[in-house]
Amino acid sequence: MAAPQQAPTSQQPPAAPQQPSDITTTITGGPGAPTRLAVPDFIARSPDTETAAIVKTIAQVLFDDLTFEREFTLIPRDTYNTIAQARSFEDVPFDRWRELGADGVVVGTVQKVAAGIHVEVRLLNVRTHTQAFGKEYDGAAANPRLYAHTVSDDLHMSQRGLRGVARSKVAFASDRDGERMANTVEARSVREIYIADYDGSGQKRVTTGRSLNIQPNWSPDGRSVAYTSYRRGLPNIFVSHIYQGTLDEFPRAPNQKENFQPTWSPDGTQVAFWSTRDGNSELYIANRDGSNVRRLTNNPGIDESPTWSPSGTQIAFVSDRTGSPQLYTVGTDGLGLRRLTTGDAYAARPTWSPLPFNEIAYTARVGPGYDIKVIDVGSGQVRTLTFGEGTNESPAWAPNGRHLAFTSSRLGKVQIFVMGRDGKNVKPITTAGNNYYPDWSK
Repeated sequence: MAAPQQAPTSQQPPAAPQQPSDITTTITGGPGAPTRLAVPDFIARSPDTETAAIVKTIAQVLFDDLTFEREFTLIPRDTYNTIAQARSFEDVPFDRWRELGADGVVVGTVQKVAAGIHVEVRLLNVRTHTQAFGKEYDGAAANPRLYAHTVSDDLHMSQRGLRGVARSKVAFASDRDGERMANTVEARSVREIYIADYDGSGQKRVTTGRSLNIQPNWSPDGRSVAYTSYRRGLPNIFVSHIYQGTLDEFPRAPNQKENFQPTWSPDGTQVAFWSTRDGNSELYIANRDGSNVRRLTNNPGIDESPTWSPSGTQIAFVSDRTGSPQLYTVGTDGLGLRRLTTGDAYAARPTWSPLPFNEIAYTARVGPGYDIKVIDVGSGQVRTLTFGEGTNESPAWAPNGRHLAFTSSRLGKVQIFVMGRDGKNVKPITTAGNNYYPDWSK
């Protein structure tokens, strides 16, 4: 088994889990039915109040994580109170869980050790009483939610071959701190960059410059966020290295003007952005440190909002070169320009899906407001995901392409929401202030 891993601190990225201790079978439901799982509270092997709280937190968060991906049917936890909790892996009441309709039950234990806690998890087949999944984790006790997220991702990979998103994070800009920018003619609200878990928990402020910080974009390794900042007056591109606590700024010659909206290439070696450095708003590509800048577009219209294809060979963007803003694609060599949207009066803020999908989500003007649409890059077919509940903008794909984050004013202020790629299961993950420009870590 791999060496013990530490749960992350504010200065560490999430630790890799230990290797599987035993994976034997895949649990299925009845003919044509989804697999039904139960996730009771974990078993506390240490008799103290902290461990008692941890076992409940891990079980509830794991239940929510498994529910989010919609691969299993989760038996509601409020129906478990008629079943006595197991005291160990050896005395699980399989007959009672089968009476409740479970195909599998997730049983876990938590024990305090010198370095923190030791967590064991097993997915047990209710019909055969055999183990379908088993893993052990060691680390700090400070963030029990991380153990649940890790178990969820591991279990999805084991049982469904699916890359889960429970350990992924969302970056966004927020005015929640109620500050005002200094030294500006008009009273403009400060927006700072925040990050949070995919479900909105653990929200943390990244920038502290009391300026306008917008358009965050995660690096492919999930360790850095590039964004646009007005902290020097004119907007420029900055990169916050989250776990190192360092900050880089793109170099800018004295005659250069605004640089906006950085987006990392899939391999993390380059950044696409748009700039007015040559007079018009054009697209550019640079190395990840801002060096070796080359111009990608050359048109009198406004070209903006770049997003890379998963292959790294194309970029989709917004241009008003033919009138109203529309989506276009172009090769990273500047060749093969193609208009993508034709049926929308206004299209903006595209984001290219990860594989295996080949779709671009974008914001479309619909009546007085905006809605989220998705266009298939190959066929050009368009589907609408939101339908006029407030104004909906700035979609961002989850790393597995099964979900989207976006902004909506449907509850009053602008908040970050998540939904399935089919437009279902919409729920907010922010509540404080106004929040903009979500980006989901890769």
